[in-house]
Amino acid sequence: METVWTQQGSREEWSSRKTLLGWGLMGILLLGLTLVFSVLLFYTFHSCGPRMQDTESFSLLLIPPSDGLGEGVSILYIFSSSHPIPTGPCESPRCLELVASYLTSGNASALPCTDFFNFVCGNLTSGWTKESKNILQVLKEKNQNRLRRMLEASVPWPPDSAQGKTVRFYKACMDTDAIDASGTEPFTQVIEELGGWSISGNWTLPDFNHTLKILMSQYGSFPFFKAYLKPQPSFPHIPVIQIDQPEFQIPFRPDQKNYTEILRAYLSYLQQLGTLLGGDQNVVLEHASVSISITSKLFLAAKPLDQRKREGKLFQETTIAQLQEVAPSVDWLSCLRATFSPVTLSSSQSIIVHDLEYIRGMSQVIGQTPTDRYRDYLQSHMILGLVSKLIPALDSHFQNAQRNLSQKLQEQTGQSPITISFPRWKKCIEETGTFFEPTLGAMFVQETFDQRSQDTATQFFSEIQNALSKHLKKLPWMDEKSRREVQAKLSQLKGEIGAPKELLKSNPAKQDYQDINFGPSFLQTFLSCSQSLRERTMRSVLETPHSHSWKVPPWEVKAYYSISDNVVVFPAGLLQPPIFCPDYPSAVNFGAAGSMMAHELMHIFNQYLVPGGCPACDISTLHGELLCLQQHYESFSLPAGSTFNSSHTLLKNAADIGAVVIAMQAYRNWQQTHKGETILPSLGLGPYQLFYQSYAQSMCGSPNLQDSQDLHSPPVLRVHGLLSTIPTFAKVFSCPHGTPMNPGSHCQLW
Repeated sequence: METVWTQQGSREEWSSRKTLLGWGLMGILLLGLTLVFSVLLFYTFHSCGPRMQDTESFSLLLIPPSDGLGEGVSILYIFSSSHPIPTGPCESPRCLELVASYLTSGNASALPCTDFFNFVCGNLTSGWTKESKNILQVLKEKNQNRLRRMLEASVPWPPDSAQGKTVRFYKACMDTDAIDASGTEPFTQVIEELGGWSISGNWTLPDFNHTLKILMSQYGSFPFFKAYLKPQPSFPHIPVIQIDQPEFQIPFRPDQKNYTEILRAYLSYLQQLGTLLGGDQNVVLEHASVSISITSKLFLAAKPLDQRKREGKLFQETTIAQLQEVAPSVDWLSCLRATFSPVTLSSSQSIIVHDLEYIRGMSQVIGQTPTDRYRDYLQSHMILGLVSKLIPALDSHFQNAQRNLSQKLQEQTGQSPITISFPRWKKCIEETGTFFEPTLGAMFVQETFDQRSQDTATQFFSEIQNALSKHLKKLPWMDEKSRREVQAKLSQLKGEIGAPKELLKSNPAKQDYQDINFGPSFLQTFLSCSQSLRERTMRSVLETPHSHSWKVPPWEVKAYYSISDNVVVFPAGLLQPPIFCPDYPSAVNFGAAGSMMAHELMHIFNQYLVPGGCPACDISTLHGELLCLQQHYESFSLPAGSTFNSSHTLLKNAADIGAVVIAMQAYRNWQQTHKGETILPSLGLGPYQLFYQSYAQSMCGSPNLQDSQDLHSPPVLRVHGLLSTIPTFAKVFSCPHGTPMNPGSHCQLW
């Protein structure tokens, strides 16, 4: 019976090799099994046996006869000294689950040297739809379900403990009957505290800055700009107040496709919010229209982040007094004092502004019509913004309104900026994670990422780091000074794995949530949690010496490299099966998790690969290899409906290729100190073949799911474009010269 490996060559070629092997066996027997000889390629006769090949020296291993080979015939595996020798199959439950996954997803009829992506992911991708998910999305959902089971488990936590309050909040969020029974009364009380609004009829003309100050300090709502305390980017990283653009709910661009329909949808949404709060439809329509006009003007005053970076205006240092002159419509000192109490502030206090021109334009929008009627509109604009912010804590009528808006926007734009369409339990997990992240993160790590996992992942990362450090010497285009700079970054690099160190060391039961009050309504509880989080965050920034703060919770599946802190983060949520497991053969872990680790490290090279980033480098060689890489990826055809810009994804493509090269080298180094390697049963894959299988499996996904903002190439190119330019892949799969996965030449950036 032919295997997928024997299909790769012709029957005549296979027959000749079988004959050659037979003469070799006869010769060995006649010489008393003492003659060592050289051959180029070898196939096993067993349908589940791995095919090995060799280019250096050989050792012999006799395997007892097995079914299908004929009586009295032994299998002779020929191992290169550069290949790990399998010590046996891994038959742990985790390994058997992975084997089942590989067999289910793979397409055995596809030829690895012709279409490796189809060979690994074929049965998955054949059924992809718009609702389908890639491997990481599937893993993210598994992690969310784990969190759900933990929060819904019948564990008798003490009610005042950190875990008890975490679970209590989640259950209060899930109690939609109680939330609906409260109706609009809880939010009506909030409106009264803000001075009321004319939409409901009961109000007195409020002071704009008084309302803004309450919104910022008590509700964490920033309708016109964001203000937060964060360490300054440069040494000595002193905490400083920073002012930035607000988070616009809807990107209002007149040149946007279906712009008019988008405005109509948002206007209908705001009108529905106002009427739910007791407003007259006609009055609400008038105020909602002006609110949209205000948001549109603010959005047009804002500069894109890339433009601010290019113009060097991302971090503009000024004082509160100077800011008051630039934007006089806001009482800056009063608002900032209330927001950042107990920090002592004066007019001479230095602050950082991220878009000074936007702040100037924003002030003009606020003060453009200094009449009571316009102040009335501003009040409604701020309250409508607060309603949208607090919808997760309001009754189902408000949530349905936002869900309908989300669906309409998705129809008009293809994607929705509002994530309200998923089940209630997911939204409640999201809110619980926001307010109780230290406790929920510790609970997740304790259940899913034990000390063995932590130690194994840390060892693997160390191997990746060392392999990259050694590989630096092999980059012919890099000058010595740049090489030393990268070496210094690597030696000083901090790898944080699993969860933040303080979370791993701390007892989740000792988290301080004493200031959180569970009110008679979920909205009151929600607001108390929001206030507690703001105060904890500010205390942390003021009291803790500068250190890297994680941008993702421990249960997330996103790794990242922080350039400013020179820290790479791999959360426990990512280092889960099928990406990583201590029980897996090392080839699997290095192929998937190891490549992801190396990918983040490769971003250290980004500044040297961009035009003008490495003037002392061998520019001709560097540009030649980058051009080779770009043209190589462009040579592959993509499925209908998928798009990709090779120049847009060039840095990510370079990082992908370098990552797999480094991960493979790290795996080789690992084998030198950890003799022997298990394999996965029933797959017929040798360790190096399993390495590439594992990498490709982590890339399985539909190109039609590609986000237009994603800087990575589509999944099929992250497999074909990458592996076809790595000679080692063609070697371990014996891909004939000229096949798609073994083209005539290879780019040699790394």
